[in-house]
Amino acid sequence: MTDTQRHAAGSTSAVLAKGCQNEQLIADAKLALRRLASSVSVVTCRHDGRNFAMTATAVSALSMDPPAMLVCVNRSAVFHRALNRTSEFAINVLSRVHIDISQLCSGGASPDSRFEVGDWDTRALAPVLTDAQAAIVCRKDRELDYGTHTVFMGRIVSVAMNGEVDPLIYLDGQYTGRAA
Repeated sequence: MTDTQRHAAGSTSAVLAKGCQNEQLIADAKLALRRLASSVSVVTCRHDGRNFAMTATAVSALSMDPPAMLVCVNRSAVFHRALNRTSEFAINVLSRVHIDISQLCSGGASPDSRFEVGDWDTRALAPVLTDAQAAIVCRKDRELDYGTHTVFMGRIVSVAMNGEVDPLIYLDGQYTGRAA
């Protein structure tokens, strides 16, 4: 074997080893993120007269000056296409009584059937769950593509709150609530 052939074979081994390391890193990251407790929200929007909803834990406050939020959405999701083409979205922060809504909006249900459970106000800029812990309506301001997702940033235009603080939490692949 020539030096060139040895180098080429070594490069292939290095690429395969790097691929295995990357797969292991992804697996480890997924396990680590199961330990990150996240509040569960249903993000909604309206496009071409149709309502869309998606369960999300990748939701965060972005700024208080101006008041703004961000939502991370996988570009392969049907919801991404709708949110990408509209100006407003709502973040409906769920309480522990909303597990059924969270499950419905995270699975293979059609966009229309996701609004058959719960009391939704579809007259707002984006559909709002009337008894959500908080309903935060945002006007989309910026987008940033990163990896498989788009980070949508929006300025808060209205806020509604209900009940006592009792958020639905997702941790280690299960729903839970806050500790006493």
